Amino acid sequence: MIKELVIHANSKGVEIALLEDKKLVEYHLDAYDKEGFSAGDIYLGRVKKINPGLNAAFVDIGHDKDAFIHYSDLSPYVRTVKKFGSEAFRGEQSHLLDKFEFGPYIPKDGQIVDVLEKGDILIFQISKEAISTKGPRLTCELSLPGRYVVLVPFTNSIGISKKIDNPEERERLLEVMHKIKRKNFGFVVRTNASGVGMDELKHDVDSLMNKWKVMKENIHYNNPPKLLLKEMSKTFSIVRDMMNDSFSKIITDNPTLHGDLKAYIKEHAPEQSAILHKYNDHTPLFEAYDVSRQVKTAFGKTVTLKSGAYVILEHTEALHVIDVNSGPKVKKDIAQDTLAFNINVEAAKEIARQLRLRDIGGIIVIDFIDMKSADYKHKLYEAMQEAMRPDKAKHVILTISKFGLMEITRQRMKEQLSIDTREPLMHANSKYKLDQPLQIIDNIQSELKQLKTHKENYFLLYVHPFIYAYMKKGRIPFRIKWFMKISKWVKLIQDSSLHLAEYKLITKEGDKV
Repeated sequence: MIKELVIHANSKGVEIALLEDKKLVEYHLDAYDKEGFSAGDIYLGRVKKINPGLNAAFVDIGHDKDAFIHYSDLSPYVRTVKKFGSEAFRGEQSHLLDKFEFGPYIPKDGQIVDVLEKGDILIFQISKEAISTKGPRLTCELSLPGRYVVLVPFTNSIGISKKIDNPEERERLLEVMHKIKRKNFGFVVRTNASGVGMDELKHDVDSLMNKWKVMKENIHYNNPPKLLLKEMSKTFSIVRDMMNDSFSKIITDNPTLHGDLKAYIKEHAPEQSAILHKYNDHTPLFEAYDVSRQVKTAFGKTVTLKSGAYVILEHTEALHVIDVNSGPKVKKDIAQDTLAFNINVEAAKEIARQLRLRDIGGIIVIDFIDMKSADYKHKLYEAMQEAMRPDKAKHVILTISKFGLMEITRQRMKEQLSIDTREPLMHANSKYKLDQPLQIIDNIQSELKQLKTHKENYFLLYVHPFIYAYMKKGRIPFRIKWFMKISKWVKLIQDSSLHLAEYKLITKEGDKV
């Protein structure tokens, strides 16, 4: 699989697209004017209110809305965190914890009123960004991610990623980490560490210890709310997390960002320097890599599949609903159950991609096309599991219920990405917009490709006037583009009797294609 990270920077921010075999699977917007409070940021906060009924507290970390922390997110060693923060504030505590005495652990099913009280000052980390009307969610289980390991203070445990399944490699990594770890600092070894030597792991540990030192020094005589340590930008965090042998290319059109990435890779992954490229062509970067078109066609309410079937995505405050439909273009010359299964498997792959692409989290309910076969239902469940395997967000998939619904829960750490895919109508000053013209045009072009082997050389294409007006825009007419691809002439004709997404393709003699 070819993995490419395409990064476009402009005056508003950085757009990041992850492509797998040229197909868009992740899209991120890193706006310059975005306020802080990102997942992973560490703050010195003050407890503002205790809510015994929720067994939770509301904390002031400087956000417009009070942050929220539940008892279950305090961590068993929250008293140790509290003690460290208090001593660091007074300048009595070194950033090293070799002589630091831990406080007693709190019970798993305890009450928050027995641990925190109004006015308490603690070190908190954002686990989930503010979403809609809710403020950020916090945790006291601090963690600092590196390229190969994650540093976890106030513990001595070492964990190995479950994705490293070779017993000998797991044993080797465990032995190496015991040699280089610091007292009272635990570590989680990431999947990227597989096959990595002691020197590289030690460099990663030293880098994280320096971050911890900076964080500790920022506590000294600083009243809350105070940002102690900022998680790196989305661009660099993606590069850090994805830098491995399976990564093929990182390309950017911004000279400053290219220089920063070059310096970062040289320091943290010099062996990967060759994968970084600077884009200098006249064609816009996102156009050259087909990102712009894929964004426009992927973020609408309706997403059409290659077979002609389509999925509809609806969102509510409580959950997300996805409906799978066969559509009029699907070939129906096979058994109904088999047809439904084939469409459902195709839809499952697209839905898994959509969840990653839009970063959809929470409860997701999918209404697949009904199937009678229990075997097909089980195979669809397995296909969904396989499609979701590359997704790094924690998720749980349930088998299809007796009502034919599949339920998924997916980790929600930030606001869902939403992009307006609509285009203005014929008049530039029109307040009305056309929904997903590129999706409709994509469907038309897919059908036109099949004309390559047709005996006729001239065709008539009837479309809705809005689609007609949209296709008439641009310097190069669509009919010229089509001729260059299929060596057939296609005349475009507007027909107001057609529905917006409808089109009709006939030969010069009037025969329907």
